Amino acid sequence: MVVRHHQIDFAAGAMVFPGGKVDESDRPPHVGDVVSGASDLADEDVAVRIAAIREAFEESGVLLARRSGAAEVVSAAEALELGSRYRVALVAGEISLSEVARREGLVLSCELLVPFAHWITPIGMPKRFDTHFFLAAAPHEQLAMHDGSESVDSTWTAPEAALAEADAGRRTIIFPTRMNLQKLARSRTVADALETAGRARVVTVMPEIDLESGVLRIPADAGYDVTEASLADLIGTPER
Repeated sequence: MVVRHHQIDFAAGAMVFPGGKVDESDRPPHVGDVVSGASDLADEDVAVRIAAIREAFEESGVLLARRSGAAEVVSAAEALELGSRYRVALVAGEISLSEVARREGLVLSCELLVPFAHWITPIGMPKRFDTHFFLAAAPHEQLAMHDGSESVDSTWTAPEAALAEADAGRRTIIFPTRMNLQKLARSRTVADALETAGRARVVTVMPEIDLESGVLRIPADAGYDVTEASLADLIGTPER
């Protein structure tokens, strides 16, 4: 997980999963020839997966890609070297991930991503997001380090530990992140988490807000531990 810069206008200072918005360059046909595991996906589904791969690389240096013809993802040394050459330019929008892939003979591996959740910001909020969450096994020995601009800290942590940090007031975790950490905490291993997510149906969550009671509600069939919470939870106030 990474900690967002305190001067960013959304979830400033919060501990979040690496991620960000879809760029036009993440969409087909821009990425069509450097992608695997996307033949049965709609264009928008491809775009959000490429954005997830790109943002993970930009924000943490983890690269879910293979050399063309290779069976395994790039090594830790390769990911580090590619990061030193391209991460800054990617963040600045000076180059697209598909361009990097073509230069370096890479295939962006969409099949490594397992859909986990889909959240849409409630109607009426000043800034709204349509966010897809994916799970992926971290490539063996690849290092992960925050980018130092959008993210100012990073940590490998267990879901329970992250939640405990938030409950103790030492971390800020916004409501969707908290809910997904709680769901992820049900799995004891990476393999279990991936298998469980692969079997589950992703139900879109757009919380409904009741201003009179100060309560927000999420669909019961989305599979979370709660269906109602206080509005304070939406902005990351720790549960007590």
